[in-house]
Amino acid sequence: MSRAWSKRAKTRGGGARQYCGTLGKVEKCQVGVFAAYASRHGYALVDKRLFLPEAWFGNDYATRRTTCRVPQELTFQSKPQLAAAMLQAIVHEGLLPCKYVVADCLYGHSPDFLDAVDACIGVTTFVAIPSETRCWLQRPRTEDKTYTYKGDVRAKRVVVVPHNAPSSVAAVAASLPASRWYQRTVSEGTKGPIVYAVARQRVTLCKEGLPDRAVWLVRKRTVGANPVYSYSISNAPVSTPWCTFVWLSGLRWAIEQCFEEGKTELGMDHYEVRQYPGWHHHMLTTLLAHFFLWPLTLHVGKKSPSPHRVATADDIGGRLTPADIYD
Repeated sequence: MSRAWSKRAKTRGGGARQYCGTLGKVEKCQVGVFAAYASRHGYALVDKRLFLPEAWFGNDYATRRTTCRVPQELTFQSKPQLAAAMLQAIVHEGLLPCKYVVADCLYGHSPDFLDAVDACIGVTTFVAIPSETRCWLQRPRTEDKTYTYKGDVRAKRVVVVPHNAPSSVAAVAASLPASRWYQRTVSEGTKGPIVYAVARQRVTLCKEGLPDRAVWLVRKRTVGANPVYSYSISNAPVSTPWCTFVWLSGLRWAIEQCFEEGKTELGMDHYEVRQYPGWHHHMLTTLLAHFFLWPLTLHVGKKSPSPHRVATADDIGGRLTPADIYD
């Protein structure tokens, strides 16, 4: 999960004109990439990286990198690559056991991130994807086709003709009959249960015109006259029950709460540091403070001990319990 803060000073580490989610537009800001951890005991941010735009590694920014004390060995990494590095470190160190990884659209659309998760044995993903993501309902056949280029004979894998062209996940969702949609309680809101219509289907993703990984495509839409759709993919086994997908689709609430509580209660975005180490120091202090306050708040009774208001097994009609999911 990434988070942006509008900071106009050009001399701030990583500061540049880039998309700022807080403002919903391109603005001078800093962007951080974070890893969060949720269990039946609570939720917390556990790692962070300051994103440096690619321009920061050019010669024009050499003086600025020195001023902001950017480590010399640092090289450009995209946000999904930063997230993948944090995930691999968490899994390989074995300090935070996890079964599931959830992420937003930016990471679900990144092969680097998906490949990193696939390399983590025993970890199931549930990541959002853009509506224009293309897929096949049935995996097409492929073959190697040879051709000559500047006197050299080369081979290229192509889809065998005739075949159906890949469709966008939005088009697949629009073609579903009403009988394929099921209403489920995704999470518990402040005004009562939050209910969505949910559908799932096995598909093969399209990558550069060729079939890629086979995944679950989970579509979710609001209940009402003007439904809003969202799309996610998961590498979960074919036998995965409905209730797991429903539970995972509402889990990002806990991640958003980390940022909300960090900003409103701990001053996460109240900083004036300009150097690369200073940003990491401020964020680390905020993360530690949030982690310290969780058990203290539970002890004095200001927060519910239930697993972050995520729907229980009874709510979603399954046999899954929080202990089954988290342990």
